[in-house]
Amino acid sequence: MYSKKKPEDLDCGIEVSMKIFGGKWKPCLIDFINKGGSLRPSEIHRAIPTATPRVLNMQLRELESYNVVSKKIYPGLPPKVEYSLTEFGKTILPIIAMLDRWGIQHKDHVKKADETMKVLRAIR
Repeated sequence: MYSKKKPEDLDCGIEVSMKIFGGKWKPCLIDFINKGGSLRPSEIHRAIPTATPRVLNMQLRELESYNVVSKKIYPGLPPKVEYSLTEFGKTILPIIAMLDRWGIQHKDHVKKADETMKVLRAIR
């Protein structure tokens, strides 16, 4: 069984935040669900085509377990599922907006660094 080398410190605000934000697609999922309202998994998958459905589903389950998103299952065949933000999830929106503003402000810097890293990898 896997055990972490360093135990989690859930009294540390950054570690608590990373439980929600940690994961490549979680902030994007939160933002997209906020903008779209109640969304079916297929709509979410189409909105983030560079992520695999498996990864998105896994991260949606994690967000659901922390009560950031809620999953509603409608009866019928095939069953219909929709995700929406919870009230707790809505408390995260100012942070998502701040991340978006920071990213827009610094995108040229990051693009340049990415290009430099690609060149360095090609040389090696």
